[in-house]
Amino acid sequence: MLKVGIFGVGHLGKIHIQQWREIPGITLTGFYDPDEAHAAAAATQYGLARFPDVAGLVQAVDAVDIVTTTTAHYAIAREALLQGKHVFVEKPLTQTLDEARELVKLVNEANVKCQVGHVERYNPAFLALEDQLLQPMFIESHRLAQFNPRGTDVSVILDLMIHDIDIIMHLVKSTIRRISASGVSVISETADIANARIEFDNGCVANLTSSRISLKNMRKMRLFQRDAYIGIDFLDKKTEIVRLKDAAAAKSPLDFPIDLGNGGRKVISVAMPEITPVNAIRMELAEFTAAILRDKPVRVSVYDGFQAMDVAHQVLKKMSLHHEMHGG
Repeated sequence: MLKVGIFGVGHLGKIHIQQWREIPGITLTGFYDPDEAHAAAAATQYGLARFPDVAGLVQAVDAVDIVTTTTAHYAIAREALLQGKHVFVEKPLTQTLDEARELVKLVNEANVKCQVGHVERYNPAFLALEDQLLQPMFIESHRLAQFNPRGTDVSVILDLMIHDIDIIMHLVKSTIRRISASGVSVISETADIANARIEFDNGCVANLTSSRISLKNMRKMRLFQRDAYIGIDFLDKKTEIVRLKDAAAAKSPLDFPIDLGNGGRKVISVAMPEITPVNAIRMELAEFTAAILRDKPVRVSVYDGFQAMDVAHQVLKKMSLHHEMHGG
């Protein structure tokens, strides 16, 4: 049995406890949370042992699950890695880039599994594309959320846009050539709405918009590539693939013919891949467990987590430069 310790039993920490209980081969050893109210509620609700300090819980387990505020991620992960324990840590990986860089180094030295909780990688709408060849040359993403005071301690880039940054860096196998960005703070001290344009060396361009002051929630990404348009709706869990094919290839009732002139006839083929419902948080924790028990690579590595943060911080930097140049 793999012994797991939970760090942080707030809103998300409680969800993690519930999911761990559904995963075979796991024993929840206990939790650590300095917040008295959270700790008392979790101890009562789940009958879990409360540990008085970080070091004690780290020593008692094989793997740690860090669901604390971002500021505490680094210290707990560092302690666990120095003791050779496996680490699951929520996104963003750490508070600063230097901390993230240090964790990448420690994971490599400890030779353990470390997974970052970029949960959108487990969204059923995204998983439905696993068997597709994705080589996007233009990407557009909109991640809009209604206002929620939870999470406004960080900019909308680290709060929301980082999800899309992670997915785009995963899809586009190329280095970044240029980033431009602008953002506005409306109700909090940090940017509440932002737009970023990321240009890659292979010619791909990604245009990202994130807002946490929207009237409605939206989480959509559109991918355009040589042979297809792919729409992903992360919120409603729907995916569509639109392709241009030779008329002879028409099979589906969803295909409709178009005349390109010069006698060329093509069909526009619309496919809706089957979406298999999954509990994304349970799936990411179960895959992390399997990576440890079967010595397999994790889906979202510590380097992936670092890379998403690195790009997010470049966006933040470009936003503040844009702000200064335009009299902010």
